[in-house]
Amino acid sequence: MRKLLATSILLASASFSVSAEECGKVTIADMNWNSATLIAHLDQFILDKGYGCDAELVPGDTMPTGTSMIEKGEPDIAPEMWSNSMKEALDRGAKEGRLQFAGSIFNEGGEEGFWVPAYMVEKNPSLATIEGVIANAKLFEHPEDKSKSAFMSCPAGWNCQITAGNLFNSMKLEEAGFELIDPGSGAGLSGSIAKAYERKEGWFGYYWAPTAVLGKYKMVKVDFGSGIDEEHFRSCITKEECLDPKTTMYPPSPVDTVVTTSFSKRSPEAMSYLNARSFSNAQMNEILAWMEEYQADGEIATEHFLKEYPQTWTTWVSPTVAEKIKKALSEL
Repeated sequence: MRKLLATSILLASASFSVSAEECGKVTIADMNWNSATLIAHLDQFILDKGYGCDAELVPGDTMPTGTSMIEKGEPDIAPEMWSNSMKEALDRGAKEGRLQFAGSIFNEGGEEGFWVPAYMVEKNPSLATIEGVIANAKLFEHPEDKSKSAFMSCPAGWNCQITAGNLFNSMKLEEAGFELIDPGSGAGLSGSIAKAYERKEGWFGYYWAPTAVLGKYKMVKVDFGSGIDEEHFRSCITKEECLDPKTTMYPPSPVDTVVTTSFSKRSPEAMSYLNARSFSNAQMNEILAWMEEYQADGEIATEHFLKEYPQTWTTWVSPTVAEKIKKALSEL
């Protein structure tokens, strides 16, 4: 019996060692918004210290990362993929056996929409509707041309620039006097909301949650009066070549971790972590607000999260892996 037990322990140890070794080099897409860069750095730290991977961050963005994973099999992991933005392509990649969906990174899903500040709606409740926004277009002054009204869209290269542009066209906002403005970056978009709030000025544009911005500034999502047409949203609104866009509210957005099938096969232990890892929107808003307050990057925010939220992340990993991560933290 003792020999059998010893043999079982040795086999289990060998199995773990082989799995950790086979994890090998792992590439993780570090996308250019705070929640995504936090999760990318968190995955790098946990995979490195907890699972023996050689994890490397590579620059990423929704469309190019998803396309590269499908066509080239790299990077290995996209930690925060807003799947609605390229659902057809991702589903095809999964069907062809190139990709797998790990857990939902936000267990409540993501929320997208067009927003106005709550202080504007408190003064004029009609601004909670697109009809009210159009009827009061002059309240949303263009920063460079006072004869026009401003709609703040997504930065170039973000898939939400496509969806926001198509919905902008579907509601004929240009005819109503609005001009679509590219804020240049995620920081430019969030900064425009902060500036409007400080001055109690008009603001109308696209944003999403969970984010520090919507946690810090009270905003109201504009009702298009259309309901949700999920099929049209996916088949047309998400595509640049959408020739006849129809108005629809954004459907709830699944936010998944997407991995290459080759990675999932060579490291099932690491996959179990990716499947378990998930945040509530409220918790992520809280962390993102901390990042903004302290101007923390993904690396610093990862250290903060691991030290301040052990009750969360220790449920994602085995006790053995948790001890390895705690030891690595103590050495920072």
